[in-house]
Amino acid sequence: MAGPDSPQQQVEEKAEQIDDAELAFQGINMLLNNGFKESDELFRRYRTHSPLMSFGASFVSFLNAMMTFEEEKMQMASDDLRTTEKLCESDNAGVIETIRNKIKKSMDSQRSGVAIVDRLQRQIIVADCQVYLAVLSFVKQELSAYIKGGWILRKAWKMYNKCYSDISQLQEACRRRSSDQQGALASDQANHNTSAESGSGGGGRVTEEVLDRLKGSVSFGYGLFHLCISMVPPHLLKIVNLLGFPGDRHQGLASLAYASESKDMKAPLATLALLWYHTVVQPFFALDGSDSHAGLLEAKAILHKKAMVYPNSSLFIFFKGRVQRLECQINSALASFQDALEFASDQREIQHVCLYEIGWCSMIEMNFEDAYRSFERLKNESRWSQCYYAYLTGVCQGASGDLEGAKAVFRDVQKLFKRKNNQIEQFALKRAEKLRKASLTRELCILGVVEVLYLWKALPNCSSSKLQLMNQVLQGLDDQSSLGLKHLLLGAIQKCLGNIKDAVQSFQLAAQDEYGRMNNSYVQPYSCYELGCVLLAKPETLSKGRSLLLQAKENYAGYDFENRLHVRIHSALASIKEVVPH
Repeated sequence: MAGPDSPQQQVEEKAEQIDDAELAFQGINMLLNNGFKESDELFRRYRTHSPLMSFGASFVSFLNAMMTFEEEKMQMASDDLRTTEKLCESDNAGVIETIRNKIKKSMDSQRSGVAIVDRLQRQIIVADCQVYLAVLSFVKQELSAYIKGGWILRKAWKMYNKCYSDISQLQEACRRRSSDQQGALASDQANHNTSAESGSGGGGRVTEEVLDRLKGSVSFGYGLFHLCISMVPPHLLKIVNLLGFPGDRHQGLASLAYASESKDMKAPLATLALLWYHTVVQPFFALDGSDSHAGLLEAKAILHKKAMVYPNSSLFIFFKGRVQRLECQINSALASFQDALEFASDQREIQHVCLYEIGWCSMIEMNFEDAYRSFERLKNESRWSQCYYAYLTGVCQGASGDLEGAKAVFRDVQKLFKRKNNQIEQFALKRAEKLRKASLTRELCILGVVEVLYLWKALPNCSSSKLQLMNQVLQGLDDQSSLGLKHLLLGAIQKCLGNIKDAVQSFQLAAQDEYGRMNNSYVQPYSCYELGCVLLAKPETLSKGRSLLLQAKENYAGYDFENRLHVRIHSALASIKEVVPH
């Protein structure tokens, strides 16, 4: 046997003393404060101590895999998640039925309180592992992987839904018990004594504090499910509904907000998910009409609230930069992304998202030299979307005046094209091929820059002076094959400048362009959508706007970024229903 002062016994004693929920929370906070290595070491040291610490180690492993997309790391993450799953299921037979029976029959047993908490925690962890395994499966982009991933998600959703319902019931029972005790205090001292003996939070009783943490734990996955499914394009919803998923955006946001304020280890992740939604997803998909500022107040409030906890977090500084970019404070945004880049010195993948944003801010400012330097570094360093980064490098290099350099980069795009099922890479390849064969001019490359700014909804972030400059360049362009695209982009620029009459005229010209349809297949449906959104703004043209949105939705198929437009059309039509109920 080991002596009383042996290192082994000291470690065992320390392991018994730790609060795994608190330690897991600290581990994730460490990760968010740029301590990726330290967080990984902490979770791995205690990964056999409890299911929660095992899950923490697996989550860090999953995050590394998703940041790098390296085959080895993805396999390691899958193995880690399955190990955690097995650990949780080892003592978990018939857990769903058992939980229900224990809630009904054993609410007054102190021992059952510990059992219920442990089993619920394990169920939530299993559901989380299922979701991350499904994501790793989807990344393979094979049909069989999509089907497998879909059924894994169905299993996870059922677990989340059940745990969420059970925890809510337990919380309600706990509140009733607390209320009964207070009533007993006022009415009958003897009754109070009896109630206190059976209802105290001591021993193994399920306390409100523990239930609040569990509710936070399940709310992260539950909220993400609701939020993500609510953004699925309507024509894919039938498939989703077959799997049994609902999708309520407000429920999703409320659940994530609850999770972010809890004491659970996933609270900081829920905070990041909310920041991601408000600063990336919401403006990109125009989920609140065409207002790119929607959600910025919420994002700023979150950043302000968490500033003391994460003063130098590269991720939080990154999201601060996103808010500044959306508020058209481009110089401030550039400074934030530069700071985030430096704080992420040990995390290449976070550096890459910062470089990407620096490239975008430089394009918005029409500083093409800085833009192509950022994208060129991404093209050379990143293992993901090199084909897309090469195209961005090429258009920015050509826009800066280096046409020979741009031609050379466009030739590289074909070699770097890897993912045939990826719309962005397909788009980059088609555009690069067209420019490589064209009589390349600086104006054509600027058209390419304005096009990606439009498609990624970054034109509203441009200053009036830069928009006027883009307008001037495009007006002088007479390339016949790009005529429809030119009018669509001119319409988008005029709309940003507030020249609605000119915008409508340009969108109408773009919608009528049949000649360029083969080269720019998305121009007509996007023009119909843009025109419809403009007409929705006035009561007298609302019905015409609605019919144009339906035309954009139903009359076109098989074009670039079709799903993206369907999400935007879905949101625009939903906004009409909210204003004018049918």
